Amino acid sequence: MDRVPQDPVGAVLALGANLGDAAATVEEAVRQLQDTPGIEVTGVSPVARTRPVGGPAGQPDYLNLVVTVATRLSPTALLAVGQGIEQAHHRTRDVRWGPRTLDIDVITYGDLTSDDPVLTLPHPRAHTRAFVLAPWSWLDPEATLSGARVADLAAQADDAGSLTRLPGGQSPGGPGS
Repeated sequence: MDRVPQDPVGAVLALGANLGDAAATVEEAVRQLQDTPGIEVTGVSPVARTRPVGGPAGQPDYLNLVVTVATRLSPTALLAVGQGIEQAHHRTRDVRWGPRTLDIDVITYGDLTSDDPVLTLPHPRAHTRAFVLAPWSWLDPEATLSGARVADLAAQADDAGSLTRLPGGQSPGGPGS
């Protein structure tokens, strides 16, 4: 998990926010990823507005998107970058699946599989979450996760009916670029 790759590795990251100016936050987070040495943002999905999945009742809707990157960072270093960006946006981890200013999850890192408790790959719940799968399929209609088409998984997810696709995305410059 700490091994630095010789060549860039493709990875998929999921970003979400539902506190503060969520649109500005996810847009800035994409810029921060792009500005990180060892990370090249190769694609940004359109943004999805979604109802919260799990967590306390009464949360505001989330804005979610998926970013694809080519990285020369190790999996744990990529996770640390995401967590650092979360902290820069005042992320707290008080309530599981609670409201947040920013969440960045590493969904895949190349074809690496890992049961490491710090970073499980692919992300252990991604295959059931339309708020990850739908934006990913909008960005890459041919994407697969553990051998299944991401678009098919998105259509079967319990939260599939809670998504609204917002205009924009699909450029390395950020949502709506």
